[in-house]
Amino acid sequence: MLNKSLFVAACMLLGVAQAQKPTIGFDHAQIRYEGRIVNRADAAELSWPGTSVTIRFKGTGVSATLQDLDTANYYNVIVDNKVVGKIHPDNEKRSYTLVAGLKKGEHEVTLFKRTEWDKGKTLFYGFDVTRGGKVLPPAPAKQRRIEFYGNSITCGYANEDFAGEDRWYGYFQNNYETYAAITARHFDAAYHCIGKSGIGITVSWFPMVMGEMYHRADPTDSLSQWDFSQYVPDVVVINLFQNDSWLVNKPEHEQFVARFGSQAPDSSAIIAAYGRFVGDIRARYPKANIICALGSMDATREGSFWPGYIASAVNSLGDDKIYTLFFPFKNSYGHPSVSEQQAMAKQLIGFIEDKGLFGGK
Repeated sequence: MLNKSLFVAACMLLGVAQAQKPTIGFDHAQIRYEGRIVNRADAAELSWPGTSVTIRFKGTGVSATLQDLDTANYYNVIVDNKVVGKIHPDNEKRSYTLVAGLKKGEHEVTLFKRTEWDKGKTLFYGFDVTRGGKVLPPAPAKQRRIEFYGNSITCGYANEDFAGEDRWYGYFQNNYETYAAITARHFDAAYHCIGKSGIGITVSWFPMVMGEMYHRADPTDSLSQWDFSQYVPDVVVINLFQNDSWLVNKPEHEQFVARFGSQAPDSSAIIAAYGRFVGDIRARYPKANIICALGSMDATREGSFWPGYIASAVNSLGDDKIYTLFFPFKNSYGHPSVSEQQAMAKQLIGFIEDKGLFGGK
């Protein structure tokens, strides 16, 4: 006969094992993803900032089984289009209650990645709804799509560092409150954010430039190729050159040496490099409207050459569906705060509306 204490222990272990395997697996047909996702055999990898996972259900609560491969990532929990909290997964695979105690009925819950990929990957194994709950089909696919290529400004570096210290920790980063994500929500558009703090077009603060990253599914793997046919945006926004504007003046920096040797690129080389990158994006998306933006940090300060470089590159391409937009220099310390991001979003939204870039959708 099974010892009673061993029987209880066995049941407890069984309960833990069951908790580790969600009833609604990551590959369930009713789960909706936004962002570039890499699927493993048993989980989805969430890396890029702004990546999200959404489930609709009938019930009173839902949990998610997660495992962070670092410990620096944070996620917003969004219930019925309202942010209700954030979670900070650790590197143990376990279930996290996202929301409980909802009124009985139909609800939608989204897990939204606040942090960028240098904070590591999170493995998403799936959802569980509360007892008696039921998974529902996802909302109809969004009719509009937008994609951003950017640096720390677009990622949301330190935008919630309300002490004004511009700290790099994931705790202070919230991609949901960037001009990019705010703009996507305004237009009810699907959202992809291909970004990394410190990245440039000609040179970055680390050994990779945007032209070497933008086509990756897994941003950490140079052999990982994204299938651009999976997501074809109506509007593409490129906000790059802030880091280039600093690094081309730092001949002592190792990345300057690696990219340029001893001689900084002249204006024609900078313009040509930008034009090549925009041309690559155009080749991926022949019909998209492309906005070549810059700002709102000091690359757009008065007297800066960098907006002119972008304007020259765009002019050389001779493409009437490629536009320029420059966010005014915010003239304050550090990276854009949430309020400064909101001001950028207002400008971008107005530009898109004035130009009718989403057409009749």
